[in-house]
Amino acid sequence: MSLQGKMIICLLDDEFEDLELWYPVYRVREEGAKVLFAGPEKNRTHIGKYGVPATADLSFDEVDGSQIDGLLVPGGWAPDKLRRYPQVLQLVKEMDAAGKPIGQICHAGWVLISAKILQGRNVTSTPGIRDDMENAGATWIDAPVVVDGHIISSRRPPDLPPYAKAFVDALKNQ
Repeated sequence: MSLQGKMIICLLDDEFEDLELWYPVYRVREEGAKVLFAGPEKNRTHIGKYGVPATADLSFDEVDGSQIDGLLVPGGWAPDKLRRYPQVLQLVKEMDAAGKPIGQICHAGWVLISAKILQGRNVTSTPGIRDDMENAGATWIDAPVVVDGHIISSRRPPDLPPYAKAFVDALKNQ
């Protein structure tokens, strides 16, 4: 229960990658943190790419970055939707400015690109968006997990164990 008292927000929209959402959420909850889902509408259920549902506890408008300790951005096709919400981009910028852990995996890098926080950072992602990450000013590294300060990035579902561990470790060291 090393994360007792910590509050984490996991961003949510349709067609998230099921494992990339649920694995880190369960891992952080196992350590005692509270994880809430934030989506476009409170209480709206979103379905993952493989049919697993998740329901928004809060709307994006209800999230106060000063009240949370970390942010999880799952992959799948949801990031292409998430990056279109000004509230999401503002939250990512606030978390970055405060140096709070931001976990992103696979296509989730699109959200950080749109928030314009990757200049000069070391990251990884699915190889499919490598060019996008590099064009945003990041150095892309082909590794299961890359930690650059408070930004924890990962490539794909097989990398979930080291990704979740690195995110938990970042929260512990905060």
